Amino acid sequence: MVSSPDSSPPISPEFLALFRAEAGPAGVMTFARFMELALYHPHLGYYRRPSSRIGRHPGSDFYTSATSAPVFGELVSAACIRLLGDRDPRAHVFVELGAEAGRSVLAGVKHPFRRVETRQEGEPLALAGDCVVFSNELFDAQPCQRTVYRQGQWHELGVRLAGERLIEVEVPADFPEPGCEGHHFDRPRAAAELAATIAAQPWRGLLVAIDYGKTLEELLFHTPAGTARAYHRHVQSNDLLARPGEQDLTCHICWDWMSRALRAHGFGEPKLEFQESFLLHHAADLLAMMCAAGTDPLDPRKLALRQLLHPSHLGQKFQVLHALR
Repeated sequence: MVSSPDSSPPISPEFLALFRAEAGPAGVMTFARFMELALYHPHLGYYRRPSSRIGRHPGSDFYTSATSAPVFGELVSAACIRLLGDRDPRAHVFVELGAEAGRSVLAGVKHPFRRVETRQEGEPLALAGDCVVFSNELFDAQPCQRTVYRQGQWHELGVRLAGERLIEVEVPADFPEPGCEGHHFDRPRAAAELAATIAAQPWRGLLVAIDYGKTLEELLFHTPAGTARAYHRHVQSNDLLARPGEQDLTCHICWDWMSRALRAHGFGEPKLEFQESFLLHHAADLLAMMCAAGTDPLDPRKLALRQLLHPSHLGQKFQVLHALR
């Protein structure tokens, strides 16, 4: 679904005032800065508002694998234990990054870890010692640089206020990657920088990041319209400048950049799998027990499994990057 600027809902007066103050005399800011304000401003940001964004209830905007709790948490725990190999999970703190307030993937799940901790977006990471560091859709919510290739050069997309509407503007930029005329590349630099920040902390153990992304080649040459999207009331939109602070903004991450950040900080070769394959490979015993328990196809746990594993649902929508150090 694509909305034209003229049909977009009005922008709140509070965000308009914030934009004018942040944009300065030129009245222009980069899309990355706009996305940062729209998602994470302390008072107006989408992820700072006290609302229930995740689920299938009225007023929610999207659902994730975590919606299938506690089945999802049980499978994540089993997979992490197996991936630790001969390392004792009882010596490891399970740390979930980017958790929603009051929610954890392991809430109500029996597990062997020393304890469970959560870090909400914006809180200090403070990772040390033996850890299992887990995230679910953390990296795709980091601000991205929007760029477009025109006449042999990349241009960065900025945002300008025109009356009381926000519009895109193009500014020449110096990026080294090759491009195709007219192709957009929504550069997930902040996601890779966050991965490097996490990896630079003085901890050892397992990192598991569930998200959606593509290789650098796919982002450069196979997604000509870019990957940045908006979500509002379970409707996907390309109108990224509409209702700032009231809709989710997201962008595919670059698995090559993520893996490079982990290797640079001493992790073994990261492995990337579809969520379906990840759970089948690393939580097979628990999956078998879940499938064997009961025969009612409408059992909530069976429905949750189908949602998590089926390729047309979440099984191949999400991928899992994991690595040990």
